Order: sequence, then structure tokens, then C-alpha cells
Amino acid sequence: MLRTLHDLEHTTIGATDGPIGKIRDAYFDDRHWTMRYLVVDTGGWLSRQVLITPLAIERVNWSEERIEVRMTREQVRNSPDIDTDKPVSRQHEMLYLNYYGLPHYWSGPMLWGPTASPLGIGDIRSEPLRTGHRMPSVEELSDQNDPHLRSCASVSGYHVEANDGAIGHIADYLFDDDTWTLRYLVIDTRNWLPGKRVVISSEWVERVSWNERKAYVSMSRQSIREAPEYDRDLTIRETSDSQEPHRPIQTEAMRERTGRH
Repeated sequence: MLRTLHDLEHTTIGATDGPIGKIRDAYFDDRHWTMRYLVVDTGGWLSRQVLITPLAIERVNWSEERIEVRMTREQVRNSPDIDTDKPVSRQHEMLYLNYYGLPHYWSGPMLWGPTASPLGIGDIRSEPLRTGHRMPSVEELSDQNDPHLRSCASVSGYHVEANDGAIGHIADYLFDDDTWTLRYLVIDTRNWLPGKRVVISSEWVERVSWNERKAYVSMSRQSIREAPEYDRDLTIRETSDSQEPHRPIQTEAMRERTGRH
């Protein structure tokens, strides 16, 4: 099912032995438009933000706004520190995934390495790495390419450039809760079309300029104007043909999807 990034905000992440914290953001892969990590605020018990990979998810309860993961609080406490205010490097990803004994999603043939979905991919380490266990340093992994992971929150607000001019800015995302791919961007066009938000496929994005804070899409301004108007209380269904990315259409009300009214 398609859900908004807004649905994730304040969702609780639970370890096998208690709560970890609440989701504040997510990092996505700008090559495949897939959420690779959730940024979780641990509150008072750890007093820092940590990354949680969808590869560790055991079950999701959207109506109760809770996600259970196959980790202990002690594992999270001892996990590698990552500065969640900066893009995550491939070196830090390797340290993180190696710590939990999880596969490198970029090493396999499918979206999540050995599989198309991160859910139920397998067990992680039953115990945290013991004191004195030597993990490779970032410097030792420096031959690995730096990545393409970006904060969803930081990219929200980026201006959208059609192939014939500016048209709006990114206001939200719609993601597939099975594969965790960002399928659509919600574009706020109010500077051009007062009060209107539209939905376009992430497949139309040609590139994102981090320096300019702009997303360039291979669509005309008119095509974006004619895209489906976004209403978060309506279901988004998809149509496509072999010549173009999926196009969204909105159908019946779906307030029940999150239990919010």
C-alpha cells in the first residue's frame, strides 16, 4: 500500500525488549528512490538519534503507529555513531550493516540485495558485538564509493524544475510499504496554481541538484498542472503502459488506512 512520509512521523520503533524511540526522518537512496534508513529519536534513554534499517523490521502496525524490529536496546545502544545531520557515506553504511550482520543491499541483484522487499529478510546478530571486537575503520573502507543517501526532510522544500521552467516544490512523498520505495512526489504548486498539490512519479525525476536545492523532472509545466490533485484521504492507484512510468489516479476515501480521522 502507498503511504505518505507524514504517516511515518512520530511512529514508534520497538525493540524486542522495549521502545527505541520515534521516527523523525528517513534517508533515501537517490538512485533507486528507496528509503534505506529511518532516523529515530531515542529520547531520554539514549539521548541521540539512531538509524534503523527496514531490513530489521519484524512487523508493522500502522493503525497503532508502531514498527517492531529484530534488535535489542543494548544492540542499539552500542551501534556505530552516525551524524544524522549529514549525508550517510557508504563507509558508515558498511560499519552499520556489518555490526548488525545484515546484507549489503547494493551487493545483490535486487532492490534489497537478495530480495525485492526488506521485510523478513532474516535474523540479525543475536548479541551485540562484544567490547574489544575490532570493526574496520572508516579509513580502511575509504576505497568504497561515497553514496547517494539523502534526508527526506532536507529534500522537502526543494524547488521542482520542469523542462520548461519552475513549477513548485516538494511537499511530501508517497512510499510503498512493502518495498519502501518512494513511488511518488507530492508537489506543491501554489506559487503557480494557488492551493493545488499534485502527484508525480519519482521515475520522472532526471536528477537532483543538492547545491541548487532543485529537482529536475522530464515533464512540461503543463503536464504537471494536469497531474492528479493530491488528497491524502483518497486512495492512490496506478496505471501505466510500456512507454512511460506509472501514472497515479485517486479513487475512494481511505481514512481507515492509518486510523486517523
